[in-house]
Amino acid sequence: MPFISVTRLHLRSWRYFPGFFVYTMAAARQVRRAEGFIEGTLGGDPERGNWTITVWRDEASMRAYRNSGPHLQAMPKLLNWCDEASFAHWTDETGSLPSGPVALERLRSSGRTSKVRHPSPRHDAGRTAGDHPPVTGLSLKPKAADAPPR
Repeated sequence: MPFISVTRLHLRSWRYFPGFFVYTMAAARQVRRAEGFIEGTLGGDPERGNWTITVWRDEASMRAYRNSGPHLQAMPKLLNWCDEASFAHWTDETGSLPSGPVALERLRSSGRTSKVRHPSPRHDAGRTAGDHPPVTGLSLKPKAADAPPR
């Protein structure tokens, strides 16, 4: 059954944005080639939250991606860069990409906070999301294995 992953990260300062952007683009390239990746999107919210919404063949595929390559390299940096970090996971029979409002509701209802070294008051209170759903930006599709390199 398809596995959905939603994450929201909030950078504690604009000065972390350049590094965050570089790692985000590297992780986006990585996810397009990841075994079991179906589709996804990157987005943001008016409170400067950074969202990823991804659909995977199964949880093992998502974990293999998460624990390798640029994504794995970025994770330790996020402990310092972010003052809010949360995620939600669930399975879904349709395997369709959830809308922003659905992602927000899932993050609020079943999401969990991740460890950060400088938590905001909202993060300390256990709130997993802000008040606004993400506005999707970059659409992520798997890179065809037989496509010519760019």
